Amino acid sequence: MTLAALFHKRGPIKKIGVIGMGYVGIPAAALFADSPLFDHVYGFQRESPSSGYKIAMLNRGESPLRGEEPGLGELLRKVVAAGKFRCTSDFSKIAELDAVTLSIQTPFLNKEDLLPDFSALKEGIRHVGRNLQPGMLVVLESTITPGTTDGMARELLERESGLNAGTDFALAHAPERVMVGRLLRNIREHDRCIGGIDVLSTKRAAELYTPVLTSGRVIPMTATAAEVTKTAENTFRDLQIAAINELALYCEAMGINVYDVRTGIDSLKGEGITRAMLWPGAGVGGHCLTKDTYHLERGVQVLGKGSLDYPPGEPSLYVLARRINDFMPSHMFRITMDGVNRTGVLMNGAKVAILGWAFLSNSDDTRNTPSEPYRDLLLKEGARVSVHDPYVAGYPCVPIVPSLEEALEGADAIAIFTGHRQYRALDPKVLKQLSGKKHPVIIDGRNMIDPDAYIRHGFIYKGIGRGDKNGHTIMEG
Repeated sequence: MTLAALFHKRGPIKKIGVIGMGYVGIPAAALFADSPLFDHVYGFQRESPSSGYKIAMLNRGESPLRGEEPGLGELLRKVVAAGKFRCTSDFSKIAELDAVTLSIQTPFLNKEDLLPDFSALKEGIRHVGRNLQPGMLVVLESTITPGTTDGMARELLERESGLNAGTDFALAHAPERVMVGRLLRNIREHDRCIGGIDVLSTKRAAELYTPVLTSGRVIPMTATAAEVTKTAENTFRDLQIAAINELALYCEAMGINVYDVRTGIDSLKGEGITRAMLWPGAGVGGHCLTKDTYHLERGVQVLGKGSLDYPPGEPSLYVLARRINDFMPSHMFRITMDGVNRTGVLMNGAKVAILGWAFLSNSDDTRNTPSEPYRDLLLKEGARVSVHDPYVAGYPCVPIVPSLEEALEGADAIAIFTGHRQYRALDPKVLKQLSGKKHPVIIDGRNMIDPDAYIRHGFIYKGIGRGDKNGHTIMEG
């Protein structure tokens, strides 16, 4: 029987599975379950010590995500109460489904060797393969190295199931395009790139995603093109951030304000002028931007081996951008040292309060947080470090102080690493009283505060890209 005949026999997609109950899988499952075109959705989650708790929470209609996610909590309660969504660790239920998606992290253990860690993804694919039935659709949503869908994933599914992709089942890549803090809106409104291993797979995957799109549209392409699209769009964003971060470092060195320069550049508008001016900062975190450059580089090394025409001996522009962004926590450490040295205090024994452990404002997402390498550098120098974050309850081997007052008590330096809205309301007078220091140091890594207000209160100010302020005269306050 042909794949088209299998689809006709099975009928429209009605039962869906989502493997991976994280920042991508949870909102996707909730939106699928909310569609009147689908009958039921299973969310699959391993009973692991670190994340098994999500199963009970989700089945109560509670979101395990602590950050601000508009509408997600209400939507989960709705679909659970309607009996349309259930989370389970029983992967055998995959056999009951018409379609299954995989939203599993794909990190790099070692960036230098360009070898991704697909162990968790492979485990998820094996679960699907062992329970795969003729006429089913399998979609990889995880960001993956170009060539993975029609390569490793296809081979593993066929080996585990004894079925053939493109003949017995459909296989596609439809990468997620979401940002923490706006998950539901992004899934509904962003265009969805869908790349099947063949035309029928693309068409079947479009059938799956179209019901959850509002203003977004489906963009069909090949599986490899979809893989490159996802990795390249994050690589380009990382490149844009690196460009403004490098400009910030230049402005610091030349004694000028990067935000004045940015405003000037951004003011030139007109036909044919496209400059996406982003903002400098203390570092780039998250699961995507910190690794997707390496997926793209790995892809061209494998798929384009022997045919890539590129300036001989020159490093990758994209990898250089990644290294610049990775450098920013080290720069934050350097200007912290400069500030503390101005007070006459030794860093060995000084207390530094880090405000923000999540990598993104108003979120609990701590994946690859730039606060961590900064903290490591401080500890190596002998500093005492306190960490505060209103959204993060805990982190392995890093105590998170629940009270801002406790975190700031006795602090010689205060480093703002995350743009949480709570930190925009900080009062320099109150912060100085809490620190108990005559000239506490404030390091602004996210352009959150008014430098002059802090300088007037006797703070020593340091900020990313603030060459006009970083060498200010110390005032008595």
